[in-house]
Amino acid sequence: MRRHDLVVIGGGTGNALIDDRFAHLDVAVVSQGPFGGTCLNAGCIPSKMLAATADVADAVRDAGRHDVDAALHQVRWSDVQRRVFGRLDADSRQSEQSRRDSSFVAVYRGTARFTGERRLRIDTADGPRDVEGERIVVAAGGRPTVPPVVAASGLPYDTSDSIMRIPQPPKHLAVLGGGYIAAELAHVFHAAGSRITIVEQRDSLLADQDEAVSAAFTHAVRDRYDLRLGRELTRLEGRPGGLRLVLDDGTAVLADTLLVAIGRQPNSDRLDLETAGVACTDDGHVSVDEQLRTSADGVWAIGDIVTGVPLKHVANREAEVVAHNLLHPDDPRTMSYDAVPSAVFTRPQIARIGLTEQAVRERGIDYDVAAHRYEDVAYGWALENTEGFCKVLADRTTGLILGAHLIGPQAAALIQPLVLAMASGMTAREAARRPMWIHPALTEVVENTLLELPER
Repeated sequence: MRRHDLVVIGGGTGNALIDDRFAHLDVAVVSQGPFGGTCLNAGCIPSKMLAATADVADAVRDAGRHDVDAALHQVRWSDVQRRVFGRLDADSRQSEQSRRDSSFVAVYRGTARFTGERRLRIDTADGPRDVEGERIVVAAGGRPTVPPVVAASGLPYDTSDSIMRIPQPPKHLAVLGGGYIAAELAHVFHAAGSRITIVEQRDSLLADQDEAVSAAFTHAVRDRYDLRLGRELTRLEGRPGGLRLVLDDGTAVLADTLLVAIGRQPNSDRLDLETAGVACTDDGHVSVDEQLRTSADGVWAIGDIVTGVPLKHVANREAEVVAHNLLHPDDPRTMSYDAVPSAVFTRPQIARIGLTEQAVRERGIDYDVAAHRYEDVAYGWALENTEGFCKVLADRTTGLILGAHLIGPQAAALIQPLVLAMASGMTAREAARRPMWIHPALTEVVENTLLELPER
């Protein structure tokens, strides 16, 4: 059994945790899938590169709004894929090779499971390898959830792991689920020419967003997609290329391709964590303390396997905390999830931080709320945008921002001043008055929303 000073399970954010500060240690990285993890290979980056392409296609289709005569000939899907994955696959290979060339890192390609306290068996192509780590970081990520009704059908389906690499856009794509993955990939394939039907159990799309944003997004896409809301899939039948989704109201959806996008689950069930004394929550996420230590001595965990917030920037911050704590155990840092921003790169784009209005009500917080529309600021006129808005909630007693929500162009960038305000403890009034806001930039929609909150 080979012994390492540090073993990291996961070639995504876990691999990124290791830098030259660890060169004095004997380090091992275990990765089942390609290096770069979900984000680089099947998540954040390829989906946003495809979403950016979809935005260009939609801009051409909508050119008449700006009195420009233009026609979209086609989205060259195979060329788009070569551009996107040619770059990302090369980055993944280079990331793995750089580790193999390292003087202090050993690479194990295969699946790992615990066989005891800080002991692992790794099933590699060359047979099983047993290793031991003085310290271990679990960063094994997650995977798409597939409901039994789909898995047991024996019929083909795609998830976010596979759909972006299909050889051509479907003629008719059925999407099971109405969350952020469903919204982003529906946007991509609609722009590429696919008909889209979305089947969602809840009564609106992106139902975890603020209620006003969820309602606005659902309204915005009704004319583009066939929405089957409040519906559940009861049976999947037909044949490859000719699928029939039977819903709980007796209706059916005929499609050539099915995308399952109902959520993701942690890979904790594949690691035999209980053998190592690593505790998990009821939903399978690894339990950690503020320093991201698990219940097992010498074992940390980061990334999608830890939180129900599967965001790369969250995992990156967790990696920073754990890297510091491994190197400086006498001066530990803690992880906070108090103000986590997120964005959905769909059409229209969406971004948020903090609490939704429904969550504020449920907590019984006394609050003020204000909203300002894109069409009421000068650059909103320039964009000819009539659907976007910014919404901010503030504590009525302290004036501190409780949550902020944007829907419309550049939402993912526009949320950042509100992220900074919340992170620095600025009141809504201070956030509006202390900085100078560029006129006529679209950031004025944020400024005006803050100014419309009562001064406390």
